[in-house]
Amino acid sequence: MEYRKLGKTDINASVLGFGGSEIGYQQASVGTVKKLLNEALDGGLNVIDTAECYAASEELIGEALGKRRKDLYLFTKCGHESGWSQPDWRSESLLRSIQRSLKRLKTDYVDLVQLHSCSDAELRKGDVIETLKRARERGYTRYVGYSGDSQAALYAVECGVFDTLQTSVNIADQ
Repeated sequence: MEYRKLGKTDINASVLGFGGSEIGYQQASVGTVKKLLNEALDGGLNVIDTAECYAASEELIGEALGKRRKDLYLFTKCGHESGWSQPDWRSESLLRSIQRSLKRLKTDYVDLVQLHSCSDAELRKGDVIETLKRARERGYTRYVGYSGDSQAALYAVECGVFDTLQTSVNIADQ
């Protein structure tokens, strides 16, 4: 497996990662997720990425990881506490969502929390960025990132606050 330094972090990430959306949306069983994650980790993947709004993805990953938490970098996203179609960028909602993600993932911290498709206008207000900084200060996450596209992604890079940027490029979407 090939590894690269991720953004402005000390994470040496596998070039391939495990995306958790489909296990949630497809209602995979815990047994299936355990098998998938163990085989991925045994194959050298060390990044698991999920989000609060990927149905039961976080719960499934939390159940499946067990003692292997130390073998990987765990990422999640926030901003859709009540589901993908209902973004909520209020500070209290974001912090509540991150805390809930930690419980679901059965961990004290994640390596990366990303704002999930927050608009350019919302980013420029600054409140969402300050909330992620607070989450980092409280030890909920080691790093903060932005997951999205277009002008918002450009602003996320230009503002210099985020440690990572995740865009919607997927080899399966060719």
